[in-house]
Amino acid sequence: MITFTSIPSESIFLDPRKGFEQTREQFEVRIDPLTNRTGHVSHLGAITPQQLPLELYNTPGVKGFCPFCIPYREKKTPKFLRDVLPKGRSIRNEAFLIPNLFPYDIYNAIVVMTDEHVAPLEHFNEKRLYDALFVGIEFLKRIRSIDPRLPYHIMAWNYMPPSGGGLVHPHQQFFATEHPGNQFMDELRASEQFLKTHGLNYWSELVMEEKRRGDRFIGHAGEGTWLASFVPLGVLGDITCIFPDVFSINDFSDRHIRDLVTGLLNVFRYYRTHDIFSFNSSLFFGPEDQGYFSCHLRIIPRTFLNTRDNASDFNFFQTLLSEPVSVVSPEKLSEEVSSFFSEDSP
Repeated sequence: MITFTSIPSESIFLDPRKGFEQTREQFEVRIDPLTNRTGHVSHLGAITPQQLPLELYNTPGVKGFCPFCIPYREKKTPKFLRDVLPKGRSIRNEAFLIPNLFPYDIYNAIVVMTDEHVAPLEHFNEKRLYDALFVGIEFLKRIRSIDPRLPYHIMAWNYMPPSGGGLVHPHQQFFATEHPGNQFMDELRASEQFLKTHGLNYWSELVMEEKRRGDRFIGHAGEGTWLASFVPLGVLGDITCIFPDVFSINDFSDRHIRDLVTGLLNVFRYYRTHDIFSFNSSLFFGPEDQGYFSCHLRIIPRTFLNTRDNASDFNFFQTLLSEPVSVVSPEKLSEEVSSFFSEDSP
């Protein structure tokens, strides 16, 4: 039922690095087993993550004004209307939830995750991640109760400048929407069609099939199953966490938050050992009263091609052709990350 299709090919040219000897470079086009969208896997190893000057981001000349820092956040950040949040904001330890001053949708919250302006990955412990996700998920559940006409719920996290984040200060975004984006809707429609065709939930079947094959299965963290995506959306690959039995925001319990945090901490340990300093991540929830679109998270490393020009790792393929390109083998990525999910990993 689930088919993993890969189309291998090659390019032949005279290589100046080898005295203009005829050279063959292999690449492949992969077809997503759910949406049938394609992605390229090529130039394996051609791009490596760039070291970010984290200490520089804290210097006055670079840092500039940050409304999320403690001296300013009380007076310089907005508040929700009372009928949305009675106190205008939501606070849990360091996590500080406020409206987005530049919203993407009707209800768009930002969760400032830490008191410190620059937080490297090793500073994200279980408490910080849990608190941020907790207040964000509770916000989405409240929006679901007061405005059920917005059926889709998303968490998004742009971490560090290569990800496109507007501020270095760690923050996540949570929003409810009728228009969750093309990737979301393509997966939603294809998941519904899979159920109609096969009578099964695609995401549950994907978990079982990937675990059976073992090629891209990374591991479990509680009820979350972590996989390397067959068709990566990022240049440095991507990782997906699936909660097969969670379909809408109200299904996502405290236990699921803790399981997600456990898995993220494992991924962050892998990132630190492989010099990955930036990423995009999103957590997706479908509408209520359906059993075909399971909650899942994607996390994609981001980098500059170099720190001289701060060249982006995205180009015309992604921006104009909507075609993801990866220089990382998903199968090798799975092998590397899986050791961080083993029971005896530190």
